[in-house]
Amino acid sequence: MKPTELAQTLSRFHAGRVPLEALRDRLRVTHGAPESLHRIEGNIAPPPSDCAALAPNIATDAAEGLRAEGTEALRRGELAVVVLAGGMATRYGSVVKALAPLGTAGGERFLDVKLADVARWQGAVRAALMTSFATHDLIADALVHAPPPGAEAVSLVPQFVSLRLTPEGEIFLTEKGIPSPYSTGHGDLPEAFRTAGMIAAWRAAGVRTVLVSNVDNLGATIDPTLYAMHRRSGAQISVELVEKREGDRGGLPVLRDGRLVLAEAFRLPTNFPDREFPLFNTNTLWIDLDALEGVHPWTWCAARKKVDGRDAIQFERLIGELTWWYETRYLHVTREGAASRFLPIKEFDDLAHHHDDLVAMIAAQRG
Repeated sequence: MKPTELAQTLSRFHAGRVPLEALRDRLRVTHGAPESLHRIEGNIAPPPSDCAALAPNIATDAAEGLRAEGTEALRRGELAVVVLAGGMATRYGSVVKALAPLGTAGGERFLDVKLADVARWQGAVRAALMTSFATHDLIADALVHAPPPGAEAVSLVPQFVSLRLTPEGEIFLTEKGIPSPYSTGHGDLPEAFRTAGMIAAWRAAGVRTVLVSNVDNLGATIDPTLYAMHRRSGAQISVELVEKREGDRGGLPVLRDGRLVLAEAFRLPTNFPDREFPLFNTNTLWIDLDALEGVHPWTWCAARKKVDGRDAIQFERLIGELTWWYETRYLHVTREGAASRFLPIKEFDDLAHHHDDLVAMIAAQRG
């Protein structure tokens, strides 16, 4: 990226909303241990084993009542969908994952499947994609020149951009002597959507709740039963959890000063028994608009990266931290079979490995 292009990118994608100088100052006093900036303080304890609610069996009257209630709310336009399609477009063969083909018979892309789920509600459900400086223009172009169903009604809201730092707190320079930009995480969502006027527009249109999910998790569909469970709980946020498998590493609910909140494993105290808790955060969340409108003391987490073979630090926010400030419930959903709500495709090789499961899951979703 040339210096003039970098300057335009920093301006266009709101680099000024990231407190870079304050983060540099904080990094300088860590003496090579940036993780100290995001370790959770306070009394941290494992969650109770029964903290996540299961949906009732689909054949029961209880399930039918939830499904009917959720369907009516969806038809009234009370749900919007946010698909997280940002990041740096580096993990999946250096292409924008949202636009990558799935290798299925219909030639669909990740984005096609996510928006087809929205389109089946015939305009009642609004949708937005949270992009980044690395994905925004390519996705915008695809929505015009190779649009999926309903693409004309989809909004794009980019997350913010900032500059990588050296471990000593200086601006990291590439081999060409140019600062290295990066996107600052899905925790930008509330501020980015407020900045874009999206939350106000959705509230005026009668939207009550937002379903947030990753573009690479095609199992996270609009489910009337789960939506009704969220509404009945009285909580502002519901988080979907699945059973852990070997290799899973990420967030889980923990008791922080006696309150159940979502936390990433890398933020927990050393030797915290997070592997003993059997459930795992899918990053699929049902969030009421009220929880997206507040202003809070977000934690900027320090992530170590290798750039041009050298160590770099980038600061990111995580959307799950909203659970620290709003009443939250946890939903235990399945990751098994065609009914799975969690089948992430993180790396290119994952697509071939999960191809048959993916095809069966998409077919089941479409009845």
